[in-house]
Amino acid sequence: MAKKVELPAGFRWGVSTASYQIEGAVEEDGRGRSVWDAFVERPGAVKDGHTGRVACDHYHRYGEDVALMRELGLDGYRFSIAWPRVQPGGSGAVNAAGLDFYERLVDSLLEAGITPLPTLFHWDLPQALEDEGGWLARDTAYRFAEYVSAVLGRLGDRVPAWITLNEPFVHMVYGYAMGIHAPGRALMLDALPAAHHQLLGHGLAASVLREHGREVLIANNLTPVQAASEAEADVVAAEAYDALHNRLFTDPLLLGRYPDLSAFGVELDGVVRDGDLKLISGPGLDGLGVNYYNPTRISAPTDPGLPFSDVRIEGAPRTAFDWPVVPDGLRELLVGLRERYGAALPPVTITENGCSVADEVAPDGTVDDRFRIDYLAGHLDAVAHAVAEGVDVRGYYTWSLLDNFEWAEGFNQRFGLVHVDFETQRRTPKASYAWYRDLIAAHRAL
Repeated sequence: MAKKVELPAGFRWGVSTASYQIEGAVEEDGRGRSVWDAFVERPGAVKDGHTGRVACDHYHRYGEDVALMRELGLDGYRFSIAWPRVQPGGSGAVNAAGLDFYERLVDSLLEAGITPLPTLFHWDLPQALEDEGGWLARDTAYRFAEYVSAVLGRLGDRVPAWITLNEPFVHMVYGYAMGIHAPGRALMLDALPAAHHQLLGHGLAASVLREHGREVLIANNLTPVQAASEAEADVVAAEAYDALHNRLFTDPLLLGRYPDLSAFGVELDGVVRDGDLKLISGPGLDGLGVNYYNPTRISAPTDPGLPFSDVRIEGAPRTAFDWPVVPDGLRELLVGLRERYGAALPPVTITENGCSVADEVAPDGTVDDRFRIDYLAGHLDAVAHAVAEGVDVRGYYTWSLLDNFEWAEGFNQRFGLVHVDFETQRRTPKASYAWYRDLIAAHRAL
């Protein structure tokens, strides 16, 4: 029996996935081409040449996956809606067949007693919009609001809360600054307009959601930033990195202003227009989604170009992705958010947290992923400590339900509670699946 975690009554338990990572069916039922469909065709862009053409075949097997979630006893399922499945050209005509799929999924979840928590953008921008500038173009924010309106017209009556964007920081940095994710641009600091235009898209979409009486959330990858030493140069570098990774997105949402970016020698004055920040901050978020994987240690720069250097965190266990396992970093992050934003901080939901493990199915058909169980237990304990310190945390959605297409790593990193054989599509619940199921049941028994 899983150990009970001391979390509030009514705490919501869930899992998370993303459309391109699990759906497959990239050319079926009128779906348009996304930036990831284009990116995976670049030689060397994705490890071993893997693509999401089939992924976990969730488009056809969603019923099986909902049954797995029902068995877990989940309160909620966080998934994403593929914009090119709804609007193949990124604007204009709506593809009814694409919305039909999400309607079937939502109805299946509701029948299973699971509340849908859709993310409206998880990185699979229609390629037609990327051809016109993508998130570097202001117009994309307005096209996003139109797409959101189309989705709500079909599903808004059954879904109470929505996440506008997933990890706008990662999408800007990996997709537009460094080029290691779609759309594969390598613009470095010239990618900053993609930050503002994503936030503008959030603000416009939030207005649409509120018109429908729906709750508004946004999910970002956040990290507690630690200076490598007490030396002033390291402290200043850590502050610069914190401004870029965390505050660039959270300050406009919660405080209505951008942080000081002078350390980077750039400014957003030519991108931000009158009224933008008021729209972005709006009347406030109904919830903040926090995606946490590890802390970041920063030193003074060792190479020109950026005002910081990333330093490897030593002395911690490491995942198959070589990420350090530091559960207390999640408590540090949550408490730090409360201290920084005070009353402006809305209720928090952990919308992603999990780890990659080199899982294999044993000859007896089991998958013993004790490392993942220990990881999840440690991070849930950190959440409980943050709650005890006064942070309003409403739920926890682990990443991920299924092993899936892990972006530039292809199928080489496994994050799932359920093992997927990508040749046969056979689903095998791991030991962590049973552990999570029992933990949820134990919490409900309080």
